[in-house]
Amino acid sequence: MNVLWIVGAYLMGSIASAVVVARLMGLPDPRTQGSGNPGATNVLRLGGKKAAALTLLGDVLKGVIPVLAARLAGLPETGVALVALAAFLGHLYPVFFGFKGGKGVATAFGVLVAGVSLLGLAILATWLAVAFATRISSLSALTAAALAPLYAHWLGLALVWTVVSAVIAVLVFWRHRSNIRNLLAGREERIDLRR
Repeated sequence: MNVLWIVGAYLMGSIASAVVVARLMGLPDPRTQGSGNPGATNVLRLGGKKAAALTLLGDVLKGVIPVLAARLAGLPETGVALVALAAFLGHLYPVFFGFKGGKGVATAFGVLVAGVSLLGLAILATWLAVAFATRISSLSALTAAALAPLYAHWLGLALVWTVVSAVIAVLVFWRHRSNIRNLLAGREERIDLRR
């Protein structure tokens, strides 16, 4: 039964919110325009706040829905955590879009806040604090991801959540390779708060 939950979570995660929103709103394909990343930050640059908000909401919900459903269905903790990881992997490697997905930050938040609300809220608070201090989205994401397994440990969560948080962190760093290079070179773009 857990296998069906995992496959379902992966398929839901594979729905690329940025691409769907861009098509519905007549915007350029975020995979080929701007930074080339199908995520809310790139959609913000291409289409403004409304399009970015819809993309962000979609990316969060496709993490929240399968994990919350697994939790309500009474799956064991390991099963819920594996469903969370599957939804996250679906966003990174979507079967519906040639396995070329986004960087996973919003979906990671969605799966973690649905899996363990305190962990998700700690990650969100970290992202917001760094974003307001630096106005650099990637640095906010990297900081939150790096701290996620530490938060899981400090909160005394089941070991599986520390492991899943660590896997997510590694993958977030991997998907942000170009951003890390830009950060080190002082070339990373800042969030335009006026938009």
